[in-house]
Amino acid sequence: MTIELKIYLCAWITYCTLCAYLLYADRKSYPVKGYKAFLFVRWKLLTFGIAATGITVVAPYTADPTWDYVDAAMMSVLTFLTAPWAVACIYLGLRGKAGVRQVMVALALWMFSASWCYDLYLLLRDGQYPITWDANIYASSVLYFSAGLLWNLEYKTARGVTFSFLEAGFPSRPAHAGFMKIALFGLPFMLVAICSIVYFLV
Repeated sequence: MTIELKIYLCAWITYCTLCAYLLYADRKSYPVKGYKAFLFVRWKLLTFGIAATGITVVAPYTADPTWDYVDAAMMSVLTFLTAPWAVACIYLGLRGKAGVRQVMVALALWMFSASWCYDLYLLLRDGQYPITWDANIYASSVLYFSAGLLWNLEYKTARGVTFSFLEAGFPSRPAHAGFMKIALFGLPFMLVAICSIVYFLV
């Protein structure tokens, strides 16, 4: 492993450790119960199950030797659990509605889920840092961002389809937890995942 990659590895491990401390030290600022109620609704669990199964099943059959059942499943689960909040928090941070520490934690969750867990797994599996680490950041971040937006879609009676993080009280369980009214709006985000699977298979 080159000295540059060693520095990069130490830097992101340090950053994740710092963010873990920030999360623990100020854990009351993170509405875990509200987020669970927001995330664990039927259509989100169903779409996650379909997407995760598809990506995980095809992973060993792609042209990319770095993909296997483990990293595909791991990144899928982490994306589902963190992307809706991380994407929302970064947006709110840009609008001045979330603190710097929360944005730091959101960025750590984004990067760990979309890139660093993949890097670490392959380093342990193969004994070397993956040469695909930089390309994976861009490819996986597109999927991560799309997933975060998809699972933030919500129907409001007086407003129509919107993103949950644009509404007061985020995160909380949607008043309308059905999928049909938001399906058309969710299609572009789902197509990103489908096209990614097809791309790696051909």
